[in-house]
Amino acid sequence: MSSDEFVVTPWHVEGDIDYDKLIKQFGTQKISNDILTKLQKITGEDHFMLRRGVFFSHRDLNLILNNYEKGDEFFLYTGRGPSGHTHIGHLVPWVFAKWLQEKFNVNMYFQLTDDEKFFSKQNLSLEQTSNFALENALDFIALGFNPEKTKIIIDTKNIKTLYPIAAEVAKKINFSNTKAVFGFTNETNLGMIFYTSLQSAPCFIEDKPVLIPLGVDQDPHFRITRDVAQKINKVKPALIHNIMIPSLLGPGGKMSASDEKSTIYTTDSPEQVKKKINKYAFSGGQPDIDEHRKVGGDPDIDVSYQYLRIFFEPDDIKLKKIYDDYKSGKMLTGELKAILIEKINNFLSLHQEKREEARKNIDAYMMKD
Repeated sequence: MSSDEFVVTPWHVEGDIDYDKLIKQFGTQKISNDILTKLQKITGEDHFMLRRGVFFSHRDLNLILNNYEKGDEFFLYTGRGPSGHTHIGHLVPWVFAKWLQEKFNVNMYFQLTDDEKFFSKQNLSLEQTSNFALENALDFIALGFNPEKTKIIIDTKNIKTLYPIAAEVAKKINFSNTKAVFGFTNETNLGMIFYTSLQSAPCFIEDKPVLIPLGVDQDPHFRITRDVAQKINKVKPALIHNIMIPSLLGPGGKMSASDEKSTIYTTDSPEQVKKKINKYAFSGGQPDIDEHRKVGGDPDIDVSYQYLRIFFEPDDIKLKKIYDDYKSGKMLTGELKAILIEKINNFLSLHQEKREEARKNIDAYMMKD
């Protein structure tokens, strides 16, 4: 694959993504300054993930906000395909969704698609994906969502709720639709072909519009959902997309739950975090100290800096100092990695405590059929 090529699908991300090109390719809209201003006006806050372009693209976010100002309610929906342990990249849309829930005081639905990962991963049993779903739910709950306004859906546990909606959706989708969007072939199993209908179901679980914060790689599923919505007399779901969180190994792919070397899991110990970052985190620094002091590093390709920018350093002034010091050569790669290690371990220490507490009240969040 050449340097200017990239692939973004729900199951595969590869290459150095040009997000302006991706917007054109997917047919989405860039989040404009007008939308950022409106969000800040409504919420009273300028969220760092918005001003830094971590959330960069949308479908109909402007309509959600315009209608909200007129008094119309909406709800939130996001999810996770439980193929393994939760990693820090998964948390980006969840943390942002929690902020939206707090600011707009709306209901939140979190779908764990244990069936889809069973269909798509030949090495995983349904028992394994169902167990991962429960483990992933703990990470979601640990972020502090309002239990009175939040419900967790597990596909195989809540099929009674999901199936009537999915059936309505499925009736309006044919194989050529899914083949065109996902590249399905005659070898694709029936579970994968039907799955988009199940992922669409929570979009219509309430009789009001939905806003979905999600990684941009998941957009194709909801492109089909949006096409179907009006055919079943429903409002098209609105989406807000975040960029792909880079692998520890550097540009060219996203963080993956199935590759330990590329990933920081929410269950990692301080020692594991330190080892992974020091050993695997792609550096924008120079080969030796003298050269680095002279030429400086490149924070724009350095994974440690990118993780700080995307998630772990919300203070713009502190982030700019790190950027300038690293770029000038004043800060070495080891020093930058040390900052990230401390930030991640501080976050995970508290998160893991809350994760264990979540085991005691997980039932309060689970949807009952």
